[in-house]
Amino acid sequence: MSIRTKLRRMRLRLYMKMVREKASPEYIARGWAIGMFYGCLIPFGFQLICSIPTSILLKGSKIGASVGTFFTNHFSILIIYPLQCWVGNKLMGGGLTWTETCNIMSDVLHKQNYTSLLALGWDLVIAFFIGGALLTAIMTPLTYIFVKKAVIVFRRKKEKKLQMKRLKNQR
Repeated sequence: MSIRTKLRRMRLRLYMKMVREKASPEYIARGWAIGMFYGCLIPFGFQLICSIPTSILLKGSKIGASVGTFFTNHFSILIIYPLQCWVGNKLMGGGLTWTETCNIMSDVLHKQNYTSLLALGWDLVIAFFIGGALLTAIMTPLTYIFVKKAVIVFRRKKEKKLQMKRLKNQR
């Protein structure tokens, strides 16, 4: 099985887990947005520790909060971490190019530990968090809107199918 097929199946499973959760669209979307918030803002390791209690406090989906953090792990950090470091560096007036940022971040991406992150130096660690804060400010509301809409659309389609089935059975 190809990687593309595996990724397609994984996306379908995530989508089905999201839209089939037995709760209001707002509750589900809030949980996923919380997961995305912590997934973008906090580096590896502490995301779940923060997202689950926050989802309880803000009455959001614990499943969504858990799964939402995983969007910033493994595969996506290859793009997200260098991006937030590069953006943060630009916002701080730095002159790193994208290629330089990717090269600098390669050890962090490979080891995925705080020692490698702190070894970047405080300027880049601060740039990492500034870029992460900007990414969080963009991705959190987009995640909420997307998830809420996806759940509503899925449920409408499901209800429409049920109505068609009922009509068909009545004939």
